[in-house]
Amino acid sequence: MKKLLNEEGEYIMEKTTEGLKKILYAGIGTVAVTAEKMKDVLDVMIEKGEMTVEQGKVLNQELKHNIKKTMKENLNVSVKANTPDELTELLEKMSPEQIELLKAQISQMEEEDIVDEEKAVAEEEQETEDDGEVDE
Repeated sequence: MKKLLNEEGEYIMEKTTEGLKKILYAGIGTVAVTAEKMKDVLDVMIEKGEMTVEQGKVLNQELKHNIKKTMKENLNVSVKANTPDELTELLEKMSPEQIELLKAQISQMEEEDIVDEEKAVAEEEQETEDDGEVDE
């Protein structure tokens, strides 16, 4: 990476980390809402007599177990790297999909940097031309 700080003085990895956290929290929220809705559906089915109470309890336990398993597999709360070694360790823990997402974000940020640099050069050239016209 060319720079570790962006224009506002923030670490690039911190911005990326925040984006990944938001995606992760959205996924967790979706799982939680799904669990609540599934419980409601099971309760309605039990009331209608389509399931016995025991079958409903078994399904509910399976659902809770699957949710816990999914959260354990996908939940990483601490994602802040302070040293290159910590960053390397975090990258090793990332899934291929997460790495691709990170690569895409880095590419986008690099493209934005190139555009910003080109604008700055163009503005500087324009100012130089304007100064030359004023002097004449």
